[in-house]
Amino acid sequence: MKRVLIGLSGGVDSSTSIILLKKMGYEVVGVTFRFTEHFDETSAVEAAKKLEIEHHVLDYRKEFKEEVIDKFVSDYNNGLTPNPCVHCNRVCKFKYLFENMEKYNCDYIATGHYARIENGKLYRSSDRNKDQSYFLYGLPKDKLNKIIFPLEGLTKDKVREIAKENGLTNYNKKDSFDVCFITDSFRNFMKENSNNEPGDVINIENRKVIGQHIGLSNYTIGQRRGLNIGGFEDKMFVVGKDIKKNVLYISLGESNAYLMSTECLLDNINILGDEKMTECTAKFRYRGEEYPVKLEWIDNEILVKYPEGIKGVTPGQACVFYDDEECLGGGIIKEVRKDNEKLWYL
Repeated sequence: MKRVLIGLSGGVDSSTSIILLKKMGYEVVGVTFRFTEHFDETSAVEAAKKLEIEHHVLDYRKEFKEEVIDKFVSDYNNGLTPNPCVHCNRVCKFKYLFENMEKYNCDYIATGHYARIENGKLYRSSDRNKDQSYFLYGLPKDKLNKIIFPLEGLTKDKVREIAKENGLTNYNKKDSFDVCFITDSFRNFMKENSNNEPGDVINIENRKVIGQHIGLSNYTIGQRRGLNIGGFEDKMFVVGKDIKKNVLYISLGESNAYLMSTECLLDNINILGDEKMTECTAKFRYRGEEYPVKLEWIDNEILVKYPEGIKGVTPGQACVFYDDEECLGGGIIKEVRKDNEKLWYL
């Protein structure tokens, strides 16, 4: 009997995946990674006991802090808007699953992600609303055939139904959309983990100071709520940061041309499709729209071109490539440009 090592968080998705794997005829071994100080493995332990599988709780708090939390803080302090879940999947979660796959003599790994792998290729989930392929672009191409996503083809309602039918008490547990290591507000987290200083807020159109910010890491590109700058009737958007001068740039009005770019440069590239592809579609945020793009390969980086312009492409976010249903890989947005020139305020 083939053995599968599953990442068991204790949520309904990973727990239900165990049920499905056992029905497929696999012997299932669960591992729960303790990544943060406040993590409670009770739900995972209960699910493993209920489903009668071998289960191990492994401590990776030190590695997670160094690889994910410290990088997240550093990126924000350097003006980026990182996606820690994308990074965690690439450098922690799947890395440790593969390492422990060998340790526990397993043949495959599995998680409760909504995506599909077929013939060594990564595809979107058939449930587009739950599709998580965006977060998985960094998976190792040569190991895709060792990964199983048991939830493919199921809606979330069906997953909860299966969990309830099998006596899992977490069947109605709410999905978590928060960053796992931020237990307080984001603003309080950054206050404790950065050297933020107040500085000028400048209207980018006329270069006039119109207020004070509370620390640049508290703001993201495109943000329009919580700026606490009064005296203006027009909508107000964050369009850029100058880290050296400690300046936050905002723009007023509906059109917001300062959020528009026509190309971006990516690093930290991981390609799952054909090497050196030149055309595809791309998503620049998980819930963002998808756009046709052209790719220019420059050493270990990719210049992504979209001449008609896109608003809100932001350094630090992942740009993920697609060909219809197939996820082709992607990279991290390093630099944003308009008409071949780097946007000076980003």
